[in-house]
Amino acid sequence: MTETPQRPRPLRVLAAMSGGVDSAVAAARAAEAGHDVTGVHLALSANPQSFRTGARGCCTIEDSRDARRAADVIGIPFYVWDLADRFREDVVEDFVAEYEAGRTPNPCLRCNEKIKFAALLDKALALGFDAVCTGHYAQVIVREDGTRELHRASDMAKDQSYVLGVLDDRQLAHALFPLGDTVTTKDEIRAEAERRGLAVAKKPDSHDICFIADGDTQGFLANRLGRSEGDIVDESGAKLGTHEGAYGFTIGQRKGLRIGTPAPDGKPRYVLDISPVDNTVTVGPASALDVSALTAVKPRWCGAAPTGPGTYTAQLRAHGGETEVTAEIVDGSLEVTFAEPVRGVAPGQAIVLYDGTRVVGSATIAATTRATAGVA
Repeated sequence: MTETPQRPRPLRVLAAMSGGVDSAVAAARAAEAGHDVTGVHLALSANPQSFRTGARGCCTIEDSRDARRAADVIGIPFYVWDLADRFREDVVEDFVAEYEAGRTPNPCLRCNEKIKFAALLDKALALGFDAVCTGHYAQVIVREDGTRELHRASDMAKDQSYVLGVLDDRQLAHALFPLGDTVTTKDEIRAEAERRGLAVAKKPDSHDICFIADGDTQGFLANRLGRSEGDIVDESGAKLGTHEGAYGFTIGQRKGLRIGTPAPDGKPRYVLDISPVDNTVTVGPASALDVSALTAVKPRWCGAAPTGPGTYTAQLRAHGGETEVTAEIVDGSLEVTFAEPVRGVAPGQAIVLYDGTRVVGSATIAATTRATAGVA
């Protein structure tokens, strides 16, 4: 069956321009392909000065200026849209609530789901645009029957399909990823930006959470949730130390535990469980982190939902590898069994299923089954 990466006719495209090099090159490529492109930068904070500064390529005043300069060079109209209220409610407050509940969220994935391909896309369609274009490294493949599939980028080293696994059929129908079929290094993308005269060619990439200005996640959560002393215990329940808030820990964490008593075997201890109810953090050996199965909720499918059990590969982190699994829907939840135990799986994370390079869908991890007896 013949596959083509994009629709052939010119489109009215709204290019989301973060102020970084990837989104600028994506917008330039969309315009060069003959599409009618308009650039837009999303103002995601009522107080942009509180977001990260120093040319991080995401949500600051400097970033909006960089995006505007890039749009001027490309020769496309440019606007700034205020989505701060939606961002605060759907991303920031969700982030805080998830940590308060003892889970580990991915705010970038939530931003794609709720902001770039929901609030932004809805507004774009209402204004007569055909598609939203971003600088993500992923591919939308159009089949002969007109259906669309989300696939990994041609270059696995830059693939970002994991954070796009929340997109459904409707959103995929209006998504363009001009960088997805590029088998080039990031240096070559920067060289292309320089050839195009884009000043962001040498701008550093953004890796941190945009709404935490100093990169101190624990301090940010403490300011929002307050400090609350609780116990750090081992698997038997014996108290080993104290902490200032269970929300400041994630499953698999090793550093920052501040436990004065060493383990009997002298080996490092890791966070195994977080209980917000009694504000307790349980720690233990690395082997106790091995997970053989999990249950995930709120599944979203990039196409038709699977029927019956199936064999897939799964990705559990934005920059993680793949692992073989069997999965099926049971009473609305996704039940997943790993072919080999995996380590450090945390409730709140997303699991994204793949069939080869095709993204099948994603769900939010709710519970795990340990490969060995211990904390569940």
